[in-house]
Amino acid sequence: MECCNCKVLSGAVLPIVTCHSSSLNSKVSFPSRKAHKGFNSIPHKSGITVIKATETPNGQTPTIASRRKRRNQNVDGDFFIDHTCIDCDTCRWMAPQIFTRVDGMSAVFKQPTSKEERLKALQALLSCPTSSIHTEKPPRDILEAQDSFPIPVNEHKIPGVYHCGYHSEKSFGAASYLIIHPKGNILIDSPRFTEKLARKIEMLGGARYLFLTHKDDIADHGKWSKRLNCDRILHSADVELSSTEVEIKLEGTGPWSLGEDVQLIHTPGHTEGSVCLFYKPLKILFTGDHIAMRESGKLTMLEMYNKCSVSMQLDSVRKLLELDFKWIIPGHGWRIEFKDDHERRTTLEAVLQRPSS
Repeated sequence: MECCNCKVLSGAVLPIVTCHSSSLNSKVSFPSRKAHKGFNSIPHKSGITVIKATETPNGQTPTIASRRKRRNQNVDGDFFIDHTCIDCDTCRWMAPQIFTRVDGMSAVFKQPTSKEERLKALQALLSCPTSSIHTEKPPRDILEAQDSFPIPVNEHKIPGVYHCGYHSEKSFGAASYLIIHPKGNILIDSPRFTEKLARKIEMLGGARYLFLTHKDDIADHGKWSKRLNCDRILHSADVELSSTEVEIKLEGTGPWSLGEDVQLIHTPGHTEGSVCLFYKPLKILFTGDHIAMRESGKLTMLEMYNKCSVSMQLDSVRKLLELDFKWIIPGHGWRIEFKDDHERRTTLEAVLQRPSS
C-alpha cells in the first residue's frame, strides 16, 4: 500500500511506517455483532445495516420507554438493568458479585451490601456501553465512582496498568486500557469519550500512542487523538473510511516495536489487520478480539464474530505458544493470569484442539 508524505520511524526491532495521507482505498463497513433486542438487522443494498423494529408477542412494537423499564429478572432493590442490554458482559466481569446473565441479558442477582460492592456496581453502571444499568434513586456517590477511573487492574502484580472504563457501544462494549510508560503512555483501544476521563488520563501523564488492536474497537479514536494529542496506530489492512487519518499505519506482518519493551504482533484472523500488544516488563498480552476468556472459564476465539478467516485465526493463536506472557487482557471478557508456563501452553493448545464460539 502506497501513499504520499510517508516517513519511517525506526523502532528497536523493526520500523513502523507512518502515513499522513487520507487517500487510501477503503470501503465503509458497519459491523454489528448483535442486533438489539426487539429489532432485526436487515442489510440494505447500499451496504448499510438497517435496523427494523419487530413486534412483541402481543402484537405491539416495543418503544424506547418500554425497553428502558426494569427487567423482571432483576432482584428487588436499587440497582437494575433494563431491556436495552446487548449482553456484552461488561458489568458481569466488572462486578461479578452483583451482575449475572439471565435469559440472554445481564441482570442484578444481588444488591450491593458493602461500600466496595456499591463502588464496583457504580463503575459498571458508568462503563455500560448502552446505559442499561440504573438505580431507583439518584446515586449520591456517583462522583466518587467517576473519580475512580481509570481503575488499576492489579496494583501489586501489574502496577501502572489501568482499565479506562466508559465502554462504547460503537465497539460492542470493548474495554480500553492504559499503560503508564516512562517514554510515553499507551492507550489501548478507544473508550467512549468523556472529558472527565480525559482529565484523569492527563493527570497520569496523558498518552503518546493510541494503539488500536483492530478496526472493530476504534470507537471515539478521533476525539481521543485530538484531545490527548497522541498518535494512533492501526494495521493498514484494517484501515477504513473512519480511520484513514490514523497517524501510524502498520504494514506487512511484523513484528513491530515501540521502544525496547513493547512488541506489536500481527495476529490476523478475527480481522485481517488484528494486532496484539505484548508488554514485556509485566508479561502482559493485550489481545483485542483475537482471543478472550468466557464466563465459563474457557479461552475462545469467538468464531461467531470472525470477519476474516477462522483457519488464519488458529494459525495466529499457534503463533502465541512460544511467547513468554503471564497475563491475557482481552478487549472483551475476563482477564487471565496464568500460574505458570505449563498452564499457559495447555490453555492455548485447548483452543487449537477444540475451537468453539
